[in-house]
Order: sequence, then structure tokens, then C-alpha cells
Amino acid sequence: MPPISVAERVLRFVGMPLVRLIYRVNAVGLEHLPRGGFLLLPNHISWVDAIILLIACPRPIRFMIAEEFYCNRWLHWVLHITRSIPITPRRAKDAMRVAAEMICDGEIVCVFPEGELTRSGVLGTLRRGYELIARQSEAPVVPVWLDQLWGSIFSFQGGKFFRKWPRHFPYPATVEFGQPLSPNEANTATVREQLLQLGENCFSRRPALRQSLGVAALRGLARHPFRLAVIDGTDGSTLSRGKLLGAAAALSRYLRRHCPEERIAFVLPASKGGLVANLAIVLAGKVPAGLNFTSGRNAVARAQEIAGLTTAISAHAFAKRFPDFPWPEKVIPLDELLPKMKREIFLWWMAAIFLPARLLIRWLEVSSLGGHSEAVLLFTSGSSGDPKGVVLSHRNLVGNVAQFRVVLDATREDKILASLPFFHSFGCTVTLWFPLIDGVPIVTYPNPLDAAKCAELIERYRITVVLAAPTFLRGYLRKAERKQFESVRLTITGAEKLPRSLAESFEQRLGKPVYEGYGLTETSPVVSVNLPDPKPSTPGDTVQPLNRPGSVGKLVPGLAAQIRDSETGHKLSLHDTGMLWLRGVNIFEGYLHDPGRTEEVLQGGWLKTGDLGRFDEDGFLFIEGRVSRFSKIGGEMVPHETVEHKIQAALGLAQEGERSLAVTSVVDSQKGEALVLLSTIKIDQAKLRAQLQEAGVPNLWIPKVILRVDQIPVLATGKLDLRRCSELAAESQT
Repeated sequence: MPPISVAERVLRFVGMPLVRLIYRVNAVGLEHLPRGGFLLLPNHISWVDAIILLIACPRPIRFMIAEEFYCNRWLHWVLHITRSIPITPRRAKDAMRVAAEMICDGEIVCVFPEGELTRSGVLGTLRRGYELIARQSEAPVVPVWLDQLWGSIFSFQGGKFFRKWPRHFPYPATVEFGQPLSPNEANTATVREQLLQLGENCFSRRPALRQSLGVAALRGLARHPFRLAVIDGTDGSTLSRGKLLGAAAALSRYLRRHCPEERIAFVLPASKGGLVANLAIVLAGKVPAGLNFTSGRNAVARAQEIAGLTTAISAHAFAKRFPDFPWPEKVIPLDELLPKMKREIFLWWMAAIFLPARLLIRWLEVSSLGGHSEAVLLFTSGSSGDPKGVVLSHRNLVGNVAQFRVVLDATREDKILASLPFFHSFGCTVTLWFPLIDGVPIVTYPNPLDAAKCAELIERYRITVVLAAPTFLRGYLRKAERKQFESVRLTITGAEKLPRSLAESFEQRLGKPVYEGYGLTETSPVVSVNLPDPKPSTPGDTVQPLNRPGSVGKLVPGLAAQIRDSETGHKLSLHDTGMLWLRGVNIFEGYLHDPGRTEEVLQGGWLKTGDLGRFDEDGFLFIEGRVSRFSKIGGEMVPHETVEHKIQAALGLAQEGERSLAVTSVVDSQKGEALVLLSTIKIDQAKLRAQLQEAGVPNLWIPKVILRVDQIPVLATGKLDLRRCSELAAESQT
């Protein structure tokens, strides 16, 4: 190891104790550091990342730094003493040669491969320059992750550097060093994969994830009791955060006394009542189980059987709309019960205003620690089979709220349209628990298909964040006006693939881009999302992209990913197409009372998503299709979605209109499976075959049967009802 100069020793002796007064750095993985020289590759969160690394590492680090900063009169003397390496685009190779020589001399050289600070809190594009240094020095490459610095005054959280108060003092930070990589294996795909896994390790150790969902929500509501919590879009009534907490607290005491069971169902739309009911169930120490009131009777009855549900919270006016609904033994009518509890609600409301949160937690007997215990029970949509009870833990939901908080980066002016049902994972986390915990007001409306009313609410209440499935966006195209969307800064869509023509038509008509995201019920649900590209600080500056049409965006913080061969399970490069596997704090605990199916998808902490995907060089995730939407015909995998797009193109059908066709399959004795095209329009089969052949579509991809139907089966969440499509196709063969 090269000797350290006297000046550097003095600087470290004087400076490090001062820095340690401000930051509490927890270093993990120091045993992974090689003895000799090596290249260090960290993520880049804040202006103080270099200082944090110096605190964490027991040896001096030589940083590569842009020459404009190296020559800054306030910084130059420090950077010169610490032997930093200035670099410019025109003389980059010279700087890389110097870095390689330092590594060969036994030094640690640090390069921030993103090249700039993140503007979104997620890992950006990894530039390839470090690969040249690694090859020239023939030295190990060590990835390292810096955690918890997003939100500090030196990060861009909130859209600004420096101009915000520090959240903690001293400020906590975690630095985890990964296993060394050889120069040959340290390509951008491998380094990204390693950094994501280190980020997941750090995120999963955050102390805040230990608290229960009830405590997180209670603290969030009590923090600002006078602020608006919810506007009910049906009647315009409102609840402050304090009054919402008071109503939920009073109802939770009632549930503790009268409902001994572990789980309580809620059968309510997105509304004030739905919000109060869910919060009350959790504060009572019980598990809310969302029943899909748009599903068939058998599916709902099966869900109740799986969860052992005997009590449901609903409302008389709402229940009348579903006379055939299989209600459990006991139904608590919220619209009848709450008016009788005015005195209790008022007292708890006052308590929420005047008492500290820790005392409320004690009086309500809310468990402080949540961990891996069950917090919420949701049921999969049943799009491809019987409903499965998805157990989401306190850790899952508190973690996914924290992940979504980073990507949304909400301001005091934000309002969210909460029209997605709370029994759906997107509605449950993003429009229910996230607003409760983080203080973002919501405007509820029970029917996301009523685009005219939703657009009216967006305009009236100046809503800034709209969440919808592509199916619901089609309604806005028909019913909404451009001026109604003037306040919207984010329109995020998920649940099914977003057709590009639909996104383009939406932006052209309503003047707002659509940002596609991705998630699963089993991931609580948010996995990734596109975001608006940052604006350059000066004209002509390049910025790291946050939006890539056709992708589902970049992974939220704290998620690790792998791409594996869908048949052998062999690990592939992130840039290859294969089965997407995910690991993180938001991965569910398993299917209720179904260890067999749980073991199929959960292996060693990794979730097998069932989706085929790949990452591009910039870290954007592309979902190529779902395994359940493939058919194996004559030994070849045929993607249903791709076939649909080919048929739409051949017929000249616009993807932004109502869904008019869907591809499914039936059993075929000769080739295993055969494609069936469900269509609401009349199609000349011979003509379609000729058009597809002319477009170069393989014969195996051309449906053998075209079945005319009145409408394409779609779930209430906007997804294609795969199970019903298969049933229709099978019925046509009998």
C-alpha cells in the first residue's frame, strides 16, 4: 500500500471526526475488500457520497472527478491533497490511464459509473468508461451501495439541492461493499445486477420497515391532523387527517369488542367509508381482506372459504346493488354504525389533535412491530384460475409505500385520484395506504369506468396524479376534454400492457403523456415506473432519461432483479430476454393455505414473476409477455399479445378504442395447442390469413379458429379476463 502524505494525514485527522459528528455511517462487507489496488463502483445519490465512502472505507480512496470541480478554488486544495484524478471528455483516456496506474500501485480508485447525481433516487445509466480502467489495471472491481442518503439536503429529493431541512441529526447512512468481480465479468449488466442486490440488502435493513402498518398510518395522520385527507367525489364531503383518524380509532375499538376473528372482509368501493374501514381494521389488530364485488358469486364464495371470513364491513346503500353477492354470516353496515358513534369519534378526533402519537398508539393498543406478520389479504384477480389469497405483511406494505414515495416525490400541491378499487393491489397500496402514511390528499370515486365524472373531478379539485389501467384511459379519450387535465403532472398506468397508439392518442388529445409502470399483487404491487425526464439545468445539457416508451420504467429502490431461462432456471444477463425474478422488501409472504403454489413462485427469497422481461443498457425494464399468455405449438412458444398486435395491424384496428379481439388457446391433439381468436367484429378468416402471411407472420401464429363474441371479457381492474377467454374458447369446441 502506497504511503499517505503528511498533509493528507492531517486532513483526515482533523476532518473525519467533524464529519462523523454529522453522519452515522454503518459499513457492511468490509471483509470483501481486496488487499491490493482495486476499482470501486458506487451508486451516486448526493454531493457527499465521496465523504461517506471515506468514512466507511478504512483505506484512502482516490476519486475520479470532473475537472470543473477539481479546479474549483474552494475544493481544489482538498482534492489535490487527497490525490483525486481530474477528468475531461477530451482527455478521458489520459485520466483512465492514470487511474489504472494508481490501482496497479495498490491504490483504491473510485469511479461513479452513472457519471452524475441521480435525479429520481433510482440507479441510472452505467457508463462504460470504467471497463477500460478495469481491463488496463487487470484489477478487481468492487461494487458498493450507498443507502439512505436520498432525502438529505445534498440530494435532489424534492426537486432541489440544499434548500431543505435535514430530516435527521446525526444523519444515518449505510454503505455495503459487494463481492469483487474480475475485470472480464464486470460488464454493465453484471455491475447493475450486483448494485441492485446490494441496494436491496441495504433497503431491507432499514429500521423504519420494522414498524407495523397501523403505527405507520397513525403517525402519518397525527403528524398533520388539520390537513385534508380525503374528498369523497360522490357528494363532495371531506375529512381532515385528524377526523379520519378519530373515526377509524372509534370503529377499531368497536371491532376489538365485537369481532374476535383474525380477518375481516370489506365490501366497499373507493370512498371515505372504504378508507375508514380499512384503517379501523388494521388499528384493531386485525387483517382487512378485500372482496372483489365485481367477481362472480363462486369466486367470491371461494375467497371467503380460503380466508375463513365470517364478518364483512359494508354499507346498506352499496349492498343493495349486489343482491346476488354471497355475504358472510355477519355484515357490519358502516352507514348505520358510524352515526351512532359521534361522541366516540369526536373524542378520538380531539385526542388525535392534542395527544402525541406514541400515546395514541398505547391507548389504541396498536402493535408497534409488524415485520413479516400478515397485514392485508388480497385476492388475485382470477384472470387465469381460481382466486389465490395473497398475504401481504406489514413489512411488505410499509416497504412498498417507502419505495413509491421515492418515485412519486410528492409535493404539498399534489392530489391523487383514488378511483381504483381498494381490493386491487394498486388501489390498496397507492391510493389507500400511501396517502394515509405520507399525507397526500385523495379524491375518491367508486367507478373508474365513469370517465366523464372522473375527468370532472380532476378539473374541479385540481388533481395532479391520475392512476389508471389502459382500459380506463380509453374512456378518457371519449369523455374528457383537454382543459380538464391541465392540473395533471403524472398519469401512470399499469395492470396491462399500454399500447403505444393509445399513449400517443392520449397525449395528443389531452396534452399529457402517459407513464407506464409495472407491478403484481405479489409485489405489493409497485415494481417499476416511467417518470418525466428531468429538465436540463442549462440548454444543451444531457440528462439521464427516466422515461422510455415501450418499457415499464426503472425498478423502484430496494428491488433486486435477475433474468433466468424460463425452462432451465439458468441465470442469464439482465440484457437477455427470460423469466423475470425479483427480490425485495415488497415481495409477498406466500399464498394463504397454499404451500404448493407458494413454493412454485417463491424460492430462496426470490419471486418468479411469470413474466418474460429484459433490461436495456440504461436500466429500463421491458416486459415481453407473460408465460400464461404463450402457447406451445409444435414445440414453439407463440406469444398471444404479439399475435394480437399483428392481427390489429393487418386489420387496421386502432388500439386506443375498446378492446375488440383477444387471442387464447385450446388443446390440440396434433400440436399440443391451437390458437383461437375471440372477436367482437366480423372477420373474414381467409382474408386475415392472407394478410398475416403477407406480413411475414409464421403459420403457427395464425389462429385456426375465429370465435365471434358480444364483448371481450375484461376484469374490473381493466385486465383481460384470461380465464373467461379460455372458457369461451373451450365451449366453442364442444
